[in-house]
Amino acid sequence: MSARPFPELVLFDLDGTLLDSAPDFVATINVIRAECGAPPMPAHLLRPHVSRGARAMLTAAFPEQDAARIDALIPRFLTVYQGELARHGQAFDGIEALLGAIESSGSRWGIVTNKPEYLARQLLPLLAWDARCAILIGGDTLPVRKPDPLPLTHAAQALGVGIDRCVYVGDDQRDIDAARAARMASIVALWGYRLGDDDPATWGGDRMIDTPSELLDPGNWP
Repeated sequence: MSARPFPELVLFDLDGTLLDSAPDFVATINVIRAECGAPPMPAHLLRPHVSRGARAMLTAAFPEQDAARIDALIPRFLTVYQGELARHGQAFDGIEALLGAIESSGSRWGIVTNKPEYLARQLLPLLAWDARCAILIGGDTLPVRKPDPLPLTHAAQALGVGIDRCVYVGDDQRDIDAARAARMASIVALWGYRLGDDDPATWGGDRMIDTPSELLDPGNWP
């Protein structure tokens, strides 16, 4: 039997890796800013913060507010965002072809995200991924989340796949830190969201890839 062209299990981060969700988050933030009497926030100012979660996005949107006020806005943020799911964002170019190639090869793929599980689960059918995704681990599925390695090791164990037969793909340093701690091979998704002072070359990923389409070449996998 010939070797698989892809790893047996590919685990992906969600926001900034599979999904260009920044437009949904910009819409969410601007609803909240309007409620607070503030003008809309330009998309390019929010986009770099998306992979870091609700607190980071709210801090970027309301830099004058203290931590307690930011925390108080998180429930409202999540409620508004629930109504904006997949209304503006979409899979990054090349992702659908990549997922299809992984499936056609006989390999499986799943999602390990820090997004609350209930929101991630609501997203999957909107993207027609619910019947295709082998496993979904959210930020609150387990007692810890990335950069802790447990979400990655749990996903592999739940599917009966050895760590050495998995690869994790993510666009944030926490993704790569989690993979390294799990002793799982990793790919830095350079097409994702990063702050200007982020240097992915220092994260320790096994590969750095510019576009999803490059991963159609099995030679580009670690």
